[in-house]
Amino acid sequence: MSPAQFISQIRDIQGPLRRFLCVLCRGDAALADDIAQDAFMKAFLAVDSFREDSSLLTWIFRIGYNCFVDKMRKEGKIVMESITPEYHDVPSDVAADNFFKYEALYSAIDALSDNEKAAVLLFYKEDMSVKDIAIITGLSESNVKVTLSRGRKHLKDKLENGNR
Repeated sequence: MSPAQFISQIRDIQGPLRRFLCVLCRGDAALADDIAQDAFMKAFLAVDSFREDSSLLTWIFRIGYNCFVDKMRKEGKIVMESITPEYHDVPSDVAADNFFKYEALYSAIDALSDNEKAAVLLFYKEDMSVKDIAIITGLSESNVKVTLSRGRKHLKDKLENGNR
């Protein structure tokens, strides 16, 4: 793939990758954007090594996930009370209403382990296959299935028990 082809195809991937990283970064959009920018730069510099045995989306998400893991290892865990999604160009009262409407879900997602969070978000929000999630996270497909199962159970428990 040429750099020009990469640039033309990357536009569709930017939003989903930033959204995924934003949740992994517990709502810190600036940090997520920094990690996404790092991932896109690494991907662009390595575009010649892209083997088309997986999709470009999966390859970029793998790089982005690795950048996230590297950042967390270097700086330690980020501690925030809850995930706060970004609402651009939305009146503040609507944004607040929407946040509180889903606050229990955001808190439950935030309580998941990093692997559970990544697997659940990629599967349900980004509609990725178990195979693609395995490539992105570096887990085996059977481990992804177990992680998804545990993540669903933990989400259910947290939502039913009020995030205790």
